[in-house]
Amino acid sequence: MASTEQPIVTAAATPRKRRDLTRFGAVLLGLLLLNFLGGLYFFRLDLTEEKRYTMSAATQTLLSGLKQPVTVTVYLDGDFPPAFRRLQQSVRETLNEMQVHSGSNLHYVFVDPSAAGTEKARNDYYQTLFKKGLSPTNLGANENGKRVEKIIFPWAVVSAGGKEQNVLLLRGNQAAPSDVRLNQSIEGLEYELASAIRKLNPGQRKRIGVVEGHGELTNVEAGDLIGSLSQYYDVFRVNLAQSRPEALQTLSAIIVAKPAGAYTEPEKFKLDQFITRGGNALFFVDAMRVNLDSASRGGMLAFPQSHNLDDLLFKYGVRVNPDLLLDLNSGVIPLVTGMTGNKPKVEPMPWQFYPLINKFSPHPITRNLDAVYTKFVSSMDTVKATGIRKTPLLFTSRYTRVLPSPVPVNLNDARLEPNPKLYTSQFKPVGYLLEGQFGSLYANRAEPGTTNFQPATPAGAKPAKILVVSDGDFVRNEVDPKTGRPFRLGFDRLASTEFANRELLLNAVDYMLDESGLIAVRGKQITLRPLDKLRVVEERRRWQLLNLGAPLVLLALFGAVRAWRRKRRYARF
Repeated sequence: MASTEQPIVTAAATPRKRRDLTRFGAVLLGLLLLNFLGGLYFFRLDLTEEKRYTMSAATQTLLSGLKQPVTVTVYLDGDFPPAFRRLQQSVRETLNEMQVHSGSNLHYVFVDPSAAGTEKARNDYYQTLFKKGLSPTNLGANENGKRVEKIIFPWAVVSAGGKEQNVLLLRGNQAAPSDVRLNQSIEGLEYELASAIRKLNPGQRKRIGVVEGHGELTNVEAGDLIGSLSQYYDVFRVNLAQSRPEALQTLSAIIVAKPAGAYTEPEKFKLDQFITRGGNALFFVDAMRVNLDSASRGGMLAFPQSHNLDDLLFKYGVRVNPDLLLDLNSGVIPLVTGMTGNKPKVEPMPWQFYPLINKFSPHPITRNLDAVYTKFVSSMDTVKATGIRKTPLLFTSRYTRVLPSPVPVNLNDARLEPNPKLYTSQFKPVGYLLEGQFGSLYANRAEPGTTNFQPATPAGAKPAKILVVSDGDFVRNEVDPKTGRPFRLGFDRLASTEFANRELLLNAVDYMLDESGLIAVRGKQITLRPLDKLRVVEERRRWQLLNLGAPLVLLALFGAVRAWRRKRRYARF
């Protein structure tokens, strides 16, 4: 008689099955609840030390308040070396974050300018980008011991309401190593993109006055200054002698650009009242009078410039000294060095009176700024001014020479080799930012030309900001002799180089007039943590084997332990 075996069913099987089903249901219910709550409450976690993926409060407010769709076209798609892919990926990550905070009002697309099927089509597309003002960049990097160069278009175009704004994505100091410059560009991505979006969104335009009447820069000499500011602000010429004080109070800022004549006391009084009542001001003034025509005809002596603003600036906390600074890190001037046939041979020669400023304060106005160009600049000191915060922004190099007044100036000196032993001064400040509640120069005095007594604190006193640069030519653009049109501010025809004078000016005005605080985003810092290149070469094979072998070993160990536990668990059955 055959016997049949029946499966043994323990009493504990059913409760165990019920317990497993209960656990599964609880986990499923918890996931559904988390998903529901996640749809109601938005949050993101940034675990990086520098909070590199966190948008500033000013940027979030800007993006959440967009009233029209914004499209960002980025020309950084394609096959890049690893160093450039980092910039590409950072742009994508920044736009992803912006898209999250803007809802459905921001869209972006990446375009590869080199993706055209034929060479003709590619060149035609390049020409289209050139006409838009998008110039390519040849940026080099070292990859695996080899020099890699790539022609890229490091630009984005922000479009909104039928208007476009070009955004240069590759910023930073051109004298810095390529990896440092890329890192500086990444640090500024949020500001560059957010600033372009803000400028395209309609809003109340603030008013800026450019002072005239004392031999200041003409409309042509200040053409790029006025044109650049006019894109974002309403810019007017202001004659202080003819302007009423109440009319000045409608301005948000005043620019004094290279005065050649003296300001009268009533004009200074109007300036003083404008500043003490919260008006912002930018002074680009020369301490010394230099005539290049005289300097080219046997030389001249430079004496202090009489613009009658020294006591006003002294009251606000800064003094422009009557001297000239020479710097071994300098620009060039054209000099005749010989004859080529019947024509004179002209060559650019270093001119120590034209310092190139490449050392800056880590302030949002000057952070990650490229070099700026100065001419006949003077040293500056600070003096006591209660409640005023003074920030030096611009410095000469470590090889600086100070010549007190009177200063001999002769263009032929550029032919001589400078003596480095004479350049013993270093890092002289030539630009200051002053912030706070400024005291009036005319406090407890009568208004000039009247008997109106001025109180210690004028009515309506408010904090203000003042920028003082000891170079009037800082905001003077060169003029094309053929067309009479102004070049871009900071462009040097002899060196065929564009310096960052224009960018510093716009940053300073934004810092003074942008109430949203967006300019503070320029202070964002991302620490560069480069690998030890020698160790990378020496230990490359070891780390490759570890990265490939370690996961396989761990997986094998996990499988062996799991099999052993299962065998031990069910062996008793």
